[in-house]
Amino acid sequence: MDRRLLILALGMFAMGTDNFVIAGILPGVAASLRTSVSAAGLMVTFYALTDAISAPVMAAVAGAWPRKLLLVSALGIFVVGNAISALATELHWVLWSRALAGFGAALFSPTALGVASSLAAPEKRGRALATVTAGLTGATALGSPIGTFIGGFGSWRTTLWFVTLLGLVSMIGVWTMLPSVARPPSVKLRDRLAPVRDVRIALTLLTSLFAFGGFLMVYTYAGVVLNRVTHGDERILAGMFLLWGVAATLGNLLAGRLVDRFRSRHIINAMLCVAAINFCALPWTSAHALSAALALTIWGICGWGLIVPQQHRLVQLSPQVAPLLLALNNTATYIGLACSGVLGGAVLQSMGGRYLSVVAAVLIAIAFAFAEAAHRRTARAQVARRATANRETEAA
Repeated sequence: MDRRLLILALGMFAMGTDNFVIAGILPGVAASLRTSVSAAGLMVTFYALTDAISAPVMAAVAGAWPRKLLLVSALGIFVVGNAISALATELHWVLWSRALAGFGAALFSPTALGVASSLAAPEKRGRALATVTAGLTGATALGSPIGTFIGGFGSWRTTLWFVTLLGLVSMIGVWTMLPSVARPPSVKLRDRLAPVRDVRIALTLLTSLFAFGGFLMVYTYAGVVLNRVTHGDERILAGMFLLWGVAATLGNLLAGRLVDRFRSRHIINAMLCVAAINFCALPWTSAHALSAALALTIWGICGWGLIVPQQHRLVQLSPQVAPLLLALNNTATYIGLACSGVLGGAVLQSMGGRYLSVVAAVLIAIAFAFAEAAHRRTARAQVARRATANRETEAA
């Protein structure tokens, strides 16, 4: 295994941990800063929204920068943002520092994947990308539960110092172990967003936005949703997150195999339907440890199992700009996460946490409608192309 890829994977692990661990420490943040859980939930919104908006913009602006310098700078910004969050004593400082950390993540993640691709031989490129991406997947299974567990023994500030340390180790590793990497060709922001004009692609991106808005709304406020099982004990919540993360990893691997055997449409529809039903039942299943564990397993499998078929659908729609479409899909996912923090906070204020998952199920149902609309558009386009080809054959 190339150690340089492992260093990049560690950076992705830090980014993923920082993104997902906040759900486990929200009650502690709210109590420490004397604010509501819904207000503290804006930590997720500020991080995710900055990441979502900055990623395509900075990919165009910083396209000519040396890759190693960009990676080290991104990790430095990420480390500073988390350190400020850990030291802050007022909510507004925490929120702005979360935005700073999100900006660092927006610079690092797409650059790390591009560097991994350039470091590997063409026949090993897929494995190189999988190695780096495994850092993000591993964060859901290990990083978030470990961070939450640390917070249970110390405080939420200890958790953020843990994330800061991960980023710092990765930054030192990149600086000492990564060679100079050739700069990729610069692409203008207007050209990056051009594929969105294709209605099929736009509908597919909206599917990701609403689906992950629903999935991650419940995750963001999981401490409240699962309170009847955890009784406010962050160590129990860390164990629940570990179960969710393992299920998410298995769902991602399972979806990768299923996509090669079945049509993406069937997998997407199945994941969304099962997830919506599971979330509708969560107000009752979350009351008991065994049923809550089953609900978390289904949730993890469906949530992360949706990513691969969504990516597969986008690549099929326009393979010549596949990297761009996958980046836009990531942006749609993070916008969904950012909006879920705001909407979830409003639901908490008006309805309480028990029925938050039902609102999330509605978002997933909307995602299902977008997914079906994308499929029908694609099917009509295929019929039109076949008819055109037949007419040309007859004319010849």
